[in-house]
Amino acid sequence: MLGLAPDAASAKAAGGVAKPAKWARTGCDDEAVWGDCQGSGKSVYRTCADLTGPAFRCTCPSRKFPCKHALALLLLWADGLIPAPPASDTAQVGVRPGWVAEWMEDRQERAGRTAGRRAASAAKARDPRTVERRARRVDDGLAELDQWLRDQVAHGLAQAEKAPYRLWDDAARRLVDAQAGALAGQVRGLAAIPRRPGWPGRLLEEYALLRLLVRAYQRQEELPEGLRATVRSRVGFTVPQEDVLSGGERVRDVWSVTGSRDTAQELLTTRRVWLRGSRTGRPALVLSFAAPGTTLDTSLVVGTQVDAELAFYPGAQPLRALVAERHGAAVPGTPAGTSVRGFLDEHAAAVALDPWLDRWPATLERVRLARTEGGELHVVDDAGDALPLRIGEPWRLLALSGGGPVTLAGEWRPLGLRPLAAWHEDEGTVIL
Repeated sequence: MLGLAPDAASAKAAGGVAKPAKWARTGCDDEAVWGDCQGSGKSVYRTCADLTGPAFRCTCPSRKFPCKHALALLLLWADGLIPAPPASDTAQVGVRPGWVAEWMEDRQERAGRTAGRRAASAAKARDPRTVERRARRVDDGLAELDQWLRDQVAHGLAQAEKAPYRLWDDAARRLVDAQAGALAGQVRGLAAIPRRPGWPGRLLEEYALLRLLVRAYQRQEELPEGLRATVRSRVGFTVPQEDVLSGGERVRDVWSVTGSRDTAQELLTTRRVWLRGSRTGRPALVLSFAAPGTTLDTSLVVGTQVDAELAFYPGAQPLRALVAERHGAAVPGTPAGTSVRGFLDEHAAAVALDPWLDRWPATLERVRLARTEGGELHVVDDAGDALPLRIGEPWRLLALSGGGPVTLAGEWRPLGLRPLAAWHEDEGTVIL
């Protein structure tokens, strides 16, 4: 439960509140848990959680989500300290206080409205005239991008060193207008390439990958089915969730939740949750999105393992997936990882199938921290193979390892490995 905490301070504070003496009028059923928590002075905070989400509500003024009261309530529930209604009581919902019932009903209504809007949007998107119009827009937008890329190379890369952000932003905006949103994000990201020694080569590499994607899209009918799906996804065509659930590849395994990272872009926050199959060793990526005023999915907690069946989106290297069905509750556990060489072999095989991969999950067993003569931090396995780390504040990871081996999970990108979580035989799971 503490894996849901927004930070270490919230997790610690929740432990101090998770005491039955601080709570009154607690209860739970199959979908919700609730109670009143005695705060400082005469303050009493009404707290409840939707167990199917999970989602939380509390009357306290905290801006953290979930707050310490919601975390404490879940801790009490997980320890069996909140009584459930008798098994013979068939009207379990009736035992909920009115404020809990109203909140749960409101959530269900909003979920129904959201599902209705998605169905209407999907129906519109499948209209042949809509499909044809978008195809023409994308074709025109990619033809313009192709010419823009050739112009950048023809004019030389030296001008890009001092070019304003507008150079790439204008090109990205035209792609947005052409309904190629995913490709627009890649073009906009070119402005963030660090101007370090060798950066022209890095920029030229990105231009080449974009040109390859444009050409692949223009000849998509000649591509194998999986690669064609990858190309369309990279351009910005989406696959409805219901199509993935009904026709996507299904894989059941005990999936270890190895890392999570949130990124904010304009008015949308994206959460990437990485999974690794204990039996198959297969990686998976579960995405969730939140607009302002809404919450991200918190059902997959780093450091736990869940027996589940995933449905994978189509692609040459299927990675993104949906949780189609769970078989039991999540339990704490340490993921099985690989050596550095094993990881590099996995990554090379993935890039051979999808050359546009910009990140890949790594789960490394028995690695230690080491510094090069230049002071750069690396992880080294028992065979002596190493990977560079990309981490702003390494002190927590350094303190955890203490020179000893850990299991480390993170995202691999061209500049190095960004750690997301670590497992220590004494400390357990540590979010980085």
